[in-house]
Amino acid sequence: MDALGATSIVWFRNDLRLEDNPAFFHAVKNGPVIPIFLWSPNEEDSSVGSASKIWLYHSLFTLKKQLESIGLNLIVRKGDLLKNLLEIAESSNAKSVYSNIRYEPSSIKKDQDIARKIRDIGLEYKTFNGNLIIDPSEILNKSNLPFKVFSHFWKKCLSVTAPTKPLAVPQKIISINKKIQSLDIKDLNLGETKNWALKISKYWDFNYRFAQGKLDSFILNNFNKYSETRNFPSIDGTSKLSPYLHYGQISPNQIFYSLSKSKNTNWKESQYLAEIGWREFGYYLMFHFPHTINEPLRKEFKNFPWIENDILFESWKNGTTGYPLVDAGMRELWETGWMHNRVRMVVASFLVKHLLIDWRKGADWFFDTLVDADLASNTLGWQWSAGCGADSAPYFRIFNPTTQAEKFDINGDYIRRWIPEIKNLRTPNIFQPHKFKDDLFLSNSYSAPIVDHSESRKKALLAYEIIKK
Repeated sequence: MDALGATSIVWFRNDLRLEDNPAFFHAVKNGPVIPIFLWSPNEEDSSVGSASKIWLYHSLFTLKKQLESIGLNLIVRKGDLLKNLLEIAESSNAKSVYSNIRYEPSSIKKDQDIARKIRDIGLEYKTFNGNLIIDPSEILNKSNLPFKVFSHFWKKCLSVTAPTKPLAVPQKIISINKKIQSLDIKDLNLGETKNWALKISKYWDFNYRFAQGKLDSFILNNFNKYSETRNFPSIDGTSKLSPYLHYGQISPNQIFYSLSKSKNTNWKESQYLAEIGWREFGYYLMFHFPHTINEPLRKEFKNFPWIENDILFESWKNGTTGYPLVDAGMRELWETGWMHNRVRMVVASFLVKHLLIDWRKGADWFFDTLVDADLASNTLGWQWSAGCGADSAPYFRIFNPTTQAEKFDINGDYIRRWIPEIKNLRTPNIFQPHKFKDDLFLSNSYSAPIVDHSESRKKALLAYEIIKK
């Protein structure tokens, strides 16, 4: 080892930040570093969604610029992960690879194979937990089994862990002079020039600095009101940090620590921290029950009589169901790549319980169109809505999309924003526009309800009774 220390590769994955990045922090302490990003979507559990690609494209540019500001160059490759790691290690004479752990099932298996083969040729492979508050393997119940109820899981987490001060970007950074072959980020063909990508990009600031500023502003102005305002989609009552967490531009520990240092005495029992906990729970379930990304956790749901109906599914996707809150949510999703969480629950419930369409079809659509399309959280949310996962709502809980709109979009502002053809309809008529065909302000272009709520509820309850037998 020379005086500068051995060269290390820092493998950036879904942790596209320098602050509070343990793999980067410890690699830099060891000596010269080579930052790399490897694009290999064929080695993922699910094809990377279109919206996620847009976010990845912009966040990679942000990371590249941040690295260049401290004298480092981001090496970008695509193709086989192991092959690229070995080629970069050989060409740079690197002695170790540092990365933060990914917890998706295919990544766990792939990383075990990569670690074994890298160590077989004499390199070190060092991994860290940089993407969760606590490693899923460290939390079990009194019977030494995984938790299946969120409240018990989160109580245990909070009892055994505490926020730690986020790791700062090291002051002394050493780069190497060797020329290493790299692609341009544009060569990854992430679809950034497509019309849909350009449309979504108008709604977001992809910079990691914006994420930290957004967090600070939320804690100062919205945190104490979050339990109430988070349910109203027309109000800017949420932090909207989920896309930044998705690709790791901000870490959950940074949020955890910022809350602990705030002036809010109830931060640990807060609903907002619990939402971070739900993200942890999603990863926890995926880690302990990896089959759930494609199959229900509750085995009896394998026999659920889902219906194949492409016409109804397309109406749901396009926001033409005739239920204004459902349609507003689906149109917000298509326009911005995001949907308010309360509305996500309503539209998911509508698909699986009003239309009796398989939750996996809804999960696939969300995974493709959400900028925060996190495999763990997406799976958790859809299984919760369908009643087939952990901590699921009772099967008989079927959201009425009309009463949900009346309760959480009281003045119809959210509906008016996303369904312009009924924006001039008076409240409360706007919640059931099909009943007011003679209203002067109602456009005939808006759809009539594709199903009747009462009849759909009866059918759903009958279907749920089948799997109980």
